[in-house]
Amino acid sequence: MTAEANTQRVVDEHPVVDTSYGPVRGVDNGTIKAWKGVRYAAPPVAGLRWRAPVAPQRWSEPADATRVGPVCPQPTDPRIPLDLGAPQGDDCLTLNVWASSDTEAGDGKPVMVWLHGGAYILGSSAQSLYHGGALASSGDAVIVTVNYRLGALGFLDLSSFGDGFDTNLGLRDALFALHWVRDNIAGFGGDPNRVTLFGESAGAGMVTTLLASPAAAGLFCGAVAQSSPATSIYDSERGRRFAELFLDALDVGRDEAHRLAAIPTDAVMAASKKVFDVVPVRWPGTLAFAPIIDGDVIPAHPVKQAQEGRTHKVPLIIGTNKHEAALFRWMKSPLMPISPQALRTMFADIAAEQPSLQLPSEVQIREAYRGRPKTIGMGVARDIGFRMPSIWFAEGHCDVAPVYLYRFDFATPMLRLLRLGAAHATELPYVWGNLVAGPKDPTFKLGGLKAGKTVSARLRTRWLNFAVDGVPAAPAGDPQWRPYRAHDRATLVVDAQDRVVDDLDRDLRSAWGREVLSFR
Repeated sequence: MTAEANTQRVVDEHPVVDTSYGPVRGVDNGTIKAWKGVRYAAPPVAGLRWRAPVAPQRWSEPADATRVGPVCPQPTDPRIPLDLGAPQGDDCLTLNVWASSDTEAGDGKPVMVWLHGGAYILGSSAQSLYHGGALASSGDAVIVTVNYRLGALGFLDLSSFGDGFDTNLGLRDALFALHWVRDNIAGFGGDPNRVTLFGESAGAGMVTTLLASPAAAGLFCGAVAQSSPATSIYDSERGRRFAELFLDALDVGRDEAHRLAAIPTDAVMAASKKVFDVVPVRWPGTLAFAPIIDGDVIPAHPVKQAQEGRTHKVPLIIGTNKHEAALFRWMKSPLMPISPQALRTMFADIAAEQPSLQLPSEVQIREAYRGRPKTIGMGVARDIGFRMPSIWFAEGHCDVAPVYLYRFDFATPMLRLLRLGAAHATELPYVWGNLVAGPKDPTFKLGGLKAGKTVSARLRTRWLNFAVDGVPAAPAGDPQWRPYRAHDRATLVVDAQDRVVDDLDRDLRSAWGREVLSFR
């Protein structure tokens, strides 16, 4: 057989893997094998709409897994022109698997399971940004991306209105998908005992929450949390308040909640958008839809559990971007308040609900964040939304397992010109190796692609090495990233040239009062 014929044979292969629910047929292009739209749970429709996920009906013939499945229904927002990668649909509980073409069943490669971001209401695993080909092409890991329920369908707590509603459905979906990975990934070449859970923004919030969830015990051996809003977890009273707003938006009485299973999806989306828009105006810095402390999946605030040494004993990479708040300013989003009054209100709400957190006084804020009120507000919003929650979680979790803290600083000339810099989510193309997402992406219009490719190669190497053995080792010649410990608080700064800085956040921690979470 000629080399050309052999290549053609590989390209035309449709690898079939038997899963616990039935066989799935993917595609192999000679470099990457992919199985897309693989069902891991039954469609959450009718009586299952607001219930925990359940196993789907078994099938016997190979299911087509050559294209992504529907994405969870979600309201559109003109400020966030997302290309979801697939049409919306209720039958959304699917996942995608990528592996290098030389990967075979039983190879026992590390597995990386991705939870996408989007404020718990937007996004999907089908977005081109999360195409796993580049990350999987090295052959060092099997990549899995997961769809989970969003918005009211995934993070609205209706449990106080009847027995037909389960809590934290989006998190339960992620847990169900992790069980699927444990039971099935060996057939795709992965090792079920070497699973790293990673995510960004809301997805990272799910990661830090699952690190503190008893239900997640044993389902992953490492975690990566990129820009986690780790403190945006609310108590049941706040959850009930937002559920009442949702019922009002649908004009459904408190004693009529049983009707919700039959309400058209379009009406649910319209009500979701109303609640999503009004909540951060009434309660600054608050998400309308987010995980709720239910005494079951989430027994307590994850940061408090980290403080008390009650998180799962697995290695963790955690960090944020240097200019997190810039994206929200650019979108004119109320999710990140910057006015003094809005910040006071947000601080009061956080202090009332999470008294273990050390929040700065207005005097400390003025001393630490010098400049105009809007500039001060941007800095405080960045730190209360992302940086300080990540530090709080890191300082607690490092008592039970190795923690690697980072800050992503790299920004292209165009992003700097737009005053975005290393804004929220700008690290994503580098982690995934998908640097040019499309013609509308302005990121590299003024240059920076060569440096960006170098940054991406280093970042992917660190993430993949972490999936192998829990240590984010660097390529030869780059600085070695030390764990975050009390005596030096080593932090990796990701830029055109990486560097490891001792106690990068010293001034920030000082501004926010005492040593926020004491090391034991």
